[in-house]
Amino acid sequence: MRAAAVLPLSVAEIDRELADRTRQFEAITGTLLELDNHPGLNLLRHFPPAGLTAERWEPIRQALDLMWEDHGRMKAILDQARTLRGTRGRVDDRARVELTQLLRGRPHEAGRTPIPMAQRSLTGPSEHVLFVGLADTLDRMRATFPRIAEFLDGVDAVNNRVVAGLGPLQAQVELAQGVTPEFRAVAADIDALMRRAGTDPLSLTGSEIDARIAEISAAVRRQSAVLTELNAITKDWAAAVAETRRHWELLRTTRDRAAQLKAEAERRIVTAPLPARPDQAPMLGAELSKLAAAQPDGRVAGAANAVPAVALHGLRARIADATAAAQADEALAQGLLDRRAELRGRLGAYQAKAARLGISEDREVLAAYQIAAGLLTRNPCDLAAVTRAVADYQQLIGEKKAGKTR
Repeated sequence: MRAAAVLPLSVAEIDRELADRTRQFEAITGTLLELDNHPGLNLLRHFPPAGLTAERWEPIRQALDLMWEDHGRMKAILDQARTLRGTRGRVDDRARVELTQLLRGRPHEAGRTPIPMAQRSLTGPSEHVLFVGLADTLDRMRATFPRIAEFLDGVDAVNNRVVAGLGPLQAQVELAQGVTPEFRAVAADIDALMRRAGTDPLSLTGSEIDARIAEISAAVRRQSAVLTELNAITKDWAAAVAETRRHWELLRTTRDRAAQLKAEAERRIVTAPLPARPDQAPMLGAELSKLAAAQPDGRVAGAANAVPAVALHGLRARIADATAAAQADEALAQGLLDRRAELRGRLGAYQAKAARLGISEDREVLAAYQIAAGLLTRNPCDLAAVTRAVADYQQLIGEKKAGKTR
């Protein structure tokens, strides 16, 4: 419905009002054009939004459409007012009334809404007609603009953060051309994060972005180190094979030593069955001999050329894992044997202490010593029982010493 009539403006007031509204309209036009080229809006146009971003975008899209509709209404009103004002110096009363209504009233029909039959009177209107003017249209645009701008800035900020973090990493991964499965997995992770930043940026928090980029960056560093090793392997294949063979020989000697210590520990120490691992050395050695016949040349430029180097690098890793397992077995068996030797040394030290105190021939002290010494000489030796016997011997020496000083 229309607003109540306002008092006609003077010609000077009309010209001033028209100039002010024109300046405002030109500023609004410039801002809307800038908004139309906003990187966040361009992203939404290029990648149809999904998820949380799509949900939040829908009311913003409607508000943006309304902004442009309001812009069109303002233009229509101002064009009509400029045409009616013309260039003449004097304006008659009728024109002043019309211009006043255009500039201060609500002259523009913005929409019609049908009135349900049950809500009508017999002679009343069949629809509500909405009229708007420059002032209320401008107020609505001013209230709506910050919400739209904040949304688009948020979309752009997330995308920029992801692109800035992943851009250099993506370039490194592309140079590798999928040399290893791990590089291909990293490339897939980068693509996935890029797509999410493009289609649903608002579902990403700053901390999540930073964490994902840090993970991907660490993976790229690891794979870049692998690529460096692959290039070195390819550059001097014979030396790489020779070095791998040295690693394999270390595995063989380590496993042999571990097997000997394991057998000795199981013979001399009461223990649960020690780890029994299959001997991988023969199989790994056969693979090495087969690979040694390959003769790659140049640098690792792509997945196809990298096959021999990748295979040798993987073989090295498996040899290293097998060697580490053998070393762990060796350390476990050696630790049991060392524990027996340590208990023997501790018992000898306490025996010497008893002799200095003059109690080594004491019946109880001698009996405690003989129990511990007897347990130590058994094969297999129960380390837990020896540990308790040595502790009892130590405690008894302490009690005898205290008794002598009283």
